[in-house]
Amino acid sequence: MSVKFDISFAKSAKIDGGLAIQLKLAGDGPAAGAADADPAGIVTRAAEIAKFSGKPMSTLDIIAPQGSPADRLVVLGLGKAESLTAYDWLKAGGIAASSVKSMTKVVIFADVPGLAVGAPQLDGFALGMLLRAYSFDTYKTKKGDDEEKAPKTVKVTIVTAEHAAARKAFAESEAIAGGVLLARELVNLPPNVLGPVEFADRAKELEKLGVEVEILTEKEMKKLGMGALLGVAQGSVRPPRLAVMQWKGGKPKDAPVAFIGKGVVFDTGGISIKPGAGMEDMKGDMGGAAAVIGLMHTLGARKAKVNAIGILGLVENMPDGNAQRPGDIVTTMSGQTIEIINTDAEGRLVLADALHYCNDRFKPRFMINLATLTGAILVALGNLQAGLFSNDDTLAGQLTGVGEVTGERLWRMPLGKEYDKLIDSKFADMKNTGGRNAGSITAAQLLKRFVGETPWAHLDIAGTAMNSPSSEINQSWGSGYGVRLLDELVRAHYEVG
Repeated sequence: MSVKFDISFAKSAKIDGGLAIQLKLAGDGPAAGAADADPAGIVTRAAEIAKFSGKPMSTLDIIAPQGSPADRLVVLGLGKAESLTAYDWLKAGGIAASSVKSMTKVVIFADVPGLAVGAPQLDGFALGMLLRAYSFDTYKTKKGDDEEKAPKTVKVTIVTAEHAAARKAFAESEAIAGGVLLARELVNLPPNVLGPVEFADRAKELEKLGVEVEILTEKEMKKLGMGALLGVAQGSVRPPRLAVMQWKGGKPKDAPVAFIGKGVVFDTGGISIKPGAGMEDMKGDMGGAAAVIGLMHTLGARKAKVNAIGILGLVENMPDGNAQRPGDIVTTMSGQTIEIINTDAEGRLVLADALHYCNDRFKPRFMINLATLTGAILVALGNLQAGLFSNDDTLAGQLTGVGEVTGERLWRMPLGKEYDKLIDSKFADMKNTGGRNAGSITAAQLLKRFVGETPWAHLDIAGTAMNSPSSEINQSWGSGYGVRLLDELVRAHYEVG
């Protein structure tokens, strides 16, 4: 069941039943808010019995605590003060959210004795709560006896001396949560509901936030010469779209930063059809586009002081009688030609035209594309890190650094001219796959041919955008990976003023 948290910050709060959550460092020190939530001091004895020491993300749950005005008391361990990171505060918020259960009133005491707690930590904690609250059950018509059809609202008061600063900063946390949850929702939606046109319509909705949105149809793309993108789409009865989003929050003359997402709303593999087992997961092959639209939502909602471009290449890859074949040669917008070896190597074709279009029209400061591009990256890195390919060491270093901050980690993979030989074609400028070996690298080498000298990074998120492991802040099949990562990149390195 989905839960909506109504979060506020206050200097103090009266506990009248409901749930009280006390944050606590590891060791013998007191938990936050002990005088209010635990006047009888029962936490000490309960902790001794349960061998609770405040280790990171551990909880002590006490029902009907004696002498307390709360119906339930949860003590949430943070670990050692010197080890706490920004991501730990996010995870702690997720653990707090998971502790709410049936309660509708929650008071959280955040000012831990011996720990400096400010607005960044408090808002990270609140963001973690918002992210953990999401669940996707839109199409479940049968609910459990204890579930309601409509999302329930839980009133949450976070008690802290920094309530004013936290309250002011919380709007940005809500903006980030909105972008992540939008990305998750789109990845989770069934493919019969979310086609290229419907996805483009979701992009148009960002106009409410002040984002300028253009939607290119197949007619405009044909005039531009986007033969690679259109070749992927030609087997589907659902027409392709290219969504172009602009957020103009920086200085008018500043070059924009640009983000491009692969939006294959469903991928059968085309004529090179995939095995049937697990093909239903290919509704998530638009995870890159989901991350980009989620990012643009966040930038618009928090009024980011940056000029940013978001481009979504939206297609469906189907094995129709009109579908492209292995052996076909397509001409990209750049004029370069690609021989189709495997129609299931389609995402790079979509991105080739989208990248060139972005670079040619907007002359961006850098381009970052996100794509659930190769199964090979899943073999290499599993689903704990995404693959990073880049022609620019500075951009690659910035991405790696912010990934450590947000917990959306990246591992840099190699690029090199020697890999180009694997995608040489006898009949065209290149072929769309170099075979099994170095599959993620050869895909990146192809994309590199469409970015020119512009600083560029390719994030292969096939292992992290969908079917990722459950975590403290996400229990959803679609993770929304990339939204927080790229928002932090913009925030840390590219906003003005």
